[in-house]
Amino acid sequence: MNLAIRWPRTLASRLSLIFLIGLILAQALSFGAQYYERYETAKNTMLGNLETDVSTSIAILDRLPAAERMSWLQQLERRNYRYLLDEGSPGTAMHDTPIAVTSIKDAIGKDYPMTVTDIPGPIKHFQVHLKLADGSPVTIDVRPSMVPLSPWLPVVLLGQLALLIACTWLAVRIAIRPLTRLAQAVETLDPNAHAVHLDEKGPTEVAHAAKAFNAMQARIAAYLKERMQLLAAISHDLQTPITRMKLRAEFMDDSVEKDKLWNDLGEMEHLVREGVAYARSIHGSTEESRRTDMDSFLDSLVFDYQDMGKDVQLGGKSEAVINTRPHALRRVLVNLTDNALKFAGAAELKVENKNGSLSVKVMDRGPGIAEEELAQVMEPFYRVENSRNRSTGGTGLGLAIAQQLALAIGGSLTLSNREGGGLCAELKLPIRPVGQ
Repeated sequence: MNLAIRWPRTLASRLSLIFLIGLILAQALSFGAQYYERYETAKNTMLGNLETDVSTSIAILDRLPAAERMSWLQQLERRNYRYLLDEGSPGTAMHDTPIAVTSIKDAIGKDYPMTVTDIPGPIKHFQVHLKLADGSPVTIDVRPSMVPLSPWLPVVLLGQLALLIACTWLAVRIAIRPLTRLAQAVETLDPNAHAVHLDEKGPTEVAHAAKAFNAMQARIAAYLKERMQLLAAISHDLQTPITRMKLRAEFMDDSVEKDKLWNDLGEMEHLVREGVAYARSIHGSTEESRRTDMDSFLDSLVFDYQDMGKDVQLGGKSEAVINTRPHALRRVLVNLTDNALKFAGAAELKVENKNGSLSVKVMDRGPGIAEEELAQVMEPFYRVENSRNRSTGGTGLGLAIAQQLALAIGGSLTLSNREGGGLCAELKLPIRPVGQ
């Protein structure tokens, strides 16, 4: 089974992993060096003490009367070795001479001939056999072992590890926080809303990135404003020659060519008005928000259509009073309703208040839109109908204007096909407190 090691996906986890592994390795190397130094120091101290202690203990036993030697054994016993007044345990000849044996030989080997044997068993150790001046046997039973670690050392190591983890988390959080703010600012970047500038304080790199983002945001806003002003200016200036041409067409003799020219001028005038409306919709957020009773607002809109003899119906009640930009909201709903009337001859509005969001649906039973074109129809000058007949195809700006204004008032506009045929345009608005 092939198990591939996966590299973490987020920058925070990668930095945390790198810092933590690096710090743990550095801590392990430091601990290893200190432990080795402690081992060498303890070994040298132990061997030095062993030479002195063994030579002194053997001298004491050698000078004591045989009857008193047994009582001294407990006093002469140490943690790693003890003295026996016998031949010791059976063992095998030692091939590898431990450094402790060398120290014992250096201490007493000249005065007391000695032999060394390995003693098998659960705990392997060795014994040094010698004879005192009176011929009595003495065995030094050596059980080599390191000095045990202090009981507080594991607690200190765990505390250091916890400190390393805390420092790593703090360092990663400080390093990632500016990137998180930048990512959030990019995600919420909206040319239709008021620009929110990033805080340009902090480390040099963070401040530089914030300044660059704010400058980019300002350039985008200036670019869009310039293009929209250009579109509005061209559309506005075209109205004057179109009006002059319509006046001249009035004085022409009645003919088929006059009617065609008049229709063409009417289509051009309609396109120019839509162009101006689209250019202004990009700045829909400049309108002041007002407290609006949505039920009264929708009743007024529907009654206006009914007074003109249009088949427009309203269903549902929201019982909501929200802060919104009423002119922009009315233009959105008018564009959607006109679109429904154009293709279906009738429109149905339905309002719902659910989960802190206000939903206004404009539905019809027209031909609908192909699923693959639902997103494209929101783009400027895109028309579903392939013909260039403006009476049925329109200018392709109605839904684009509605989309821009929906974004400007903090809402969202989505299109979907209805079961049984027809189109549903749903406008969702957040229900914010009146004071916001």
